[in-house]
Amino acid sequence: MAQKPSIPKGTRDFSPTEVSKRNYIISVMRSHFEKFGYQPIETPSFENSDTLMGKYGEEGDRLIFKILNSGDYLDKVPTSELQTINYKQLTGKISEKALRYDLTVPFARYVVQHQGEIEFPFKRYQIQPVWRADRPQKGRFREFYQCDADVVGSTSLWQEVELVQLYDSVFAELGLEGVTIKINNRKILSGIAEVIGASDKLIDFTVALDKLDKIGEEGVKKEMIEKGISENALLKVQPLFSFTGTIQEKLEKLAGLLSTSEEGKKGIEELRFICDNVTKLGLQKAKLDLDVTLARGLNYYTGAIFEVSAPEGVAMGSIGGGGRYDDLTGIFGLKNMSGVGISFGLDRIYLVLEELNLFPLTVTTSTQVMFLNFGESQAFEAMKAINTLRGNNIKCELYPDVAKIDKQFKHAERRNIPFVVKEINGNTFILKNLKSGEQSETDLSGILEKLV
Repeated sequence: MAQKPSIPKGTRDFSPTEVSKRNYIISVMRSHFEKFGYQPIETPSFENSDTLMGKYGEEGDRLIFKILNSGDYLDKVPTSELQTINYKQLTGKISEKALRYDLTVPFARYVVQHQGEIEFPFKRYQIQPVWRADRPQKGRFREFYQCDADVVGSTSLWQEVELVQLYDSVFAELGLEGVTIKINNRKILSGIAEVIGASDKLIDFTVALDKLDKIGEEGVKKEMIEKGISENALLKVQPLFSFTGTIQEKLEKLAGLLSTSEEGKKGIEELRFICDNVTKLGLQKAKLDLDVTLARGLNYYTGAIFEVSAPEGVAMGSIGGGGRYDDLTGIFGLKNMSGVGISFGLDRIYLVLEELNLFPLTVTTSTQVMFLNFGESQAFEAMKAINTLRGNNIKCELYPDVAKIDKQFKHAERRNIPFVVKEINGNTFILKNLKSGEQSETDLSGILEKLV
């Protein structure tokens, strides 16, 4: 007996309905990316291993899917070595390529490789799948899409202002109200660590602070003390545990806390510029908020940090994030190429729209009208009408086989096709609405009026 087929853990099949809904989200993103002047690029599914390895830290390197060399991949490894060689050394000998782990490093490689052809500042968007050899669990997959927009070659903070507007623009068209775009700045986090005398423990300090909403004030303090941050330092940082108020009020509190840190004051200036201009220009649906506990990508971001949270009441992690990086392309030898970018979490946005019932009904409508098949002569007349309707962008089809009428109707119902043409007499058609049961006698122009 043949074994039942399956797919690898951490991957998914998508039904026609799911693909239609995902394509709807992607089409909204794409239209706004292009409206804001971003240009599409695509990079290969796999890169040379040395392009990816060493760019994500030790943990990231372990999660990169390696591709075995073609043919006898062990041929170049002496038999004597196989007994003693470790997996890292062996991987380098039998694998020269790997599936991309994210879109950022391939983008950096693209910029360096094509720098002579690119007009800077370069605004690019990219919507492609990535792969990670992670442990599959709810909401975490080994294959998933990233939807990124980045600008490289500009240090202007107007780019950050525009990226906040881009987030708002996409979520507004998707009908998502109450989304919060949280913003912070790496320089502020560095400044806080400096004024409390914990600059050497910046990562430990910020990782603990980032958990405030999960483990509470006492839990954060306990973790900081365990990491060697003094009680005196915690007294200085006490205001952060009840950091409320408007953005302007929070900036004033930060100005007092960071008055002795030049790095911190620079971060405040940058945040003030971004937040003031976003406020003056206005947002459609989203809300901007300053969150001093936000500490994503500390080894990567150098300025503004973004994270987007779903509307209140929806149990979901972040649905987007990003930030400013000062040396994206330095890993490939092109120094001082500042950039800033954001990413949309396609899968999580899908789940939020599903939970809030925000997908338009038309998104999953495939065929709008199906012609019943009564035999070769009528099928030919149906195909003539179908050609005209398709020429007017109507999705329509002929049931391919001569079958019992009941079977053809049930096929249309199961596929949620709203209309059926059940009879053709010359230029007259009997059109039935399967939802209401209403049927009418009409010509082709009448069908068009109902379906356009």
